[in-house]
Amino acid sequence: MPVLREPGEPRTVTLPPRDAQHGGRCDVLVVGGGPAGFAAALAAADGGADVVLVERYGFLGGNATAALVMPLMSFHNEHRQAAFTEAGDASRLLPTDHGEGEPVVAGVLWRLLERLMERGGCLRPSTKTGYTVPFDPELFKLTLLEMMDESGVRMLFHAFASTALRLDDGWRVVFETKSGPVVLDAGVVVDGTGDGDVAAACGAPYEIGRPEDGLTQPMTLMFRVADFSRPDFAAYVRDHPDQWRGVYGLWDLVEQARADGDLRLPREDILFFATPHPHELSVNCTRVTRVLGTSVWDLTRAEHTARRQLAQIDRFLRTRVPGFEASYVMQSGTHVGVRETRRVLGDYQLTGHDILAARPFPDVIAHGAYPVDIHNPRGTGTVLKRVPTGSFYDIPLRCLLPRGTDRLLVAGRCISGTHVAHSSYRVMPIAMATGQAAGVCAALTVRHGHGPRGLPYRLVQRELLRQGARLRIGQAEEV
Repeated sequence: MPVLREPGEPRTVTLPPRDAQHGGRCDVLVVGGGPAGFAAALAAADGGADVVLVERYGFLGGNATAALVMPLMSFHNEHRQAAFTEAGDASRLLPTDHGEGEPVVAGVLWRLLERLMERGGCLRPSTKTGYTVPFDPELFKLTLLEMMDESGVRMLFHAFASTALRLDDGWRVVFETKSGPVVLDAGVVVDGTGDGDVAAACGAPYEIGRPEDGLTQPMTLMFRVADFSRPDFAAYVRDHPDQWRGVYGLWDLVEQARADGDLRLPREDILFFATPHPHELSVNCTRVTRVLGTSVWDLTRAEHTARRQLAQIDRFLRTRVPGFEASYVMQSGTHVGVRETRRVLGDYQLTGHDILAARPFPDVIAHGAYPVDIHNPRGTGTVLKRVPTGSFYDIPLRCLLPRGTDRLLVAGRCISGTHVAHSSYRVMPIAMATGQAAGVCAALTVRHGHGPRGLPYRLVQRELLRQGARLRIGQAEEV
């Protein structure tokens, strides 16, 4: 494989000291402009803080736009679990297994969705969409940018956080840029990088992977296919009803292609979702195992491997699957989709039992109802365990507070939780909920003049409710 491999023998060199351009100071510095970071910046600004948001790409959205992770997964619970009564229905190409429910996330997420729906950028979540939200990634980028503009948040693009230094009254974060290193000082920092890059640089402890072997969930390069003929595909499914279940299937075609040597994937089926555009699909089929998203060597190998897999899948669809004869790949992710890297250890670590028992917490700042969803770190297969019918779980504020640090919060998939719990709260609507909570907590920290741990959690809850978040309060004992 023509990629540069990590040297077998570790060797380091010492670099000379260098000067950095000072970019100024703010109340709250949010690092990462994905769903969690966007929500944190918006919430902190709404809370009255002077906010700077720094993003490594030239646009906002993170996994939603850079990695094309589509659609947004359900943020609704289920009052009554659905049966697979529409297993052979190919007219919607959206999940059929989510029963009627109610949203457990609101706030910034719903403000974004309302804006997207106004401009035709997404479909409203309902039983017809399986409560997922198919969206247009380009309109997603534009809408996020407009909301940031309106909020007064200052933004810096094309800057990658590399180092953090403790100050008496906050943090100094170093960013690598085309202009050389740039430093920004802040009273409070919110790590919305997904990988916990800033928290790790600040010395926060973390875990990676599952306990037994340290392996993480596989990576997936998402892509969009255009000129897909839904009627022709639906006709195939009607003739082969055992070969399609809502959004995945084609087992016989995959098996034949594998036997012919035309398809070599560590998964057993094809998975794709409808988008707001009738002749377009979002394809979620590539899978790269035994790679770590905090390793430049592994990321390089993952990108190389996933794009080779994309070519196989594209050829498979066009040559073997009715409805795809005239289709083509119109866009692939700028970055391979990374499901799991660092899980920063906080004052509390959310567990799989907490999720599957729908456990309430007194210091709740966000809810989730998405299932435990573990893509096999070794290859084929996925573990799926649902939250109890009619229920949802709480995420406590303590999961956002990294141990051994002050004036630092984490948001999104790098918050404090186990490998099993992470597989649920990693999805983007929940990431936005924890991001909004982190932003609120950061703004209140600045306002009250002491660290996040000194804030009564009820102040955070009160401000979240003022900002339209959905919270169940007062149903748990202190833990």
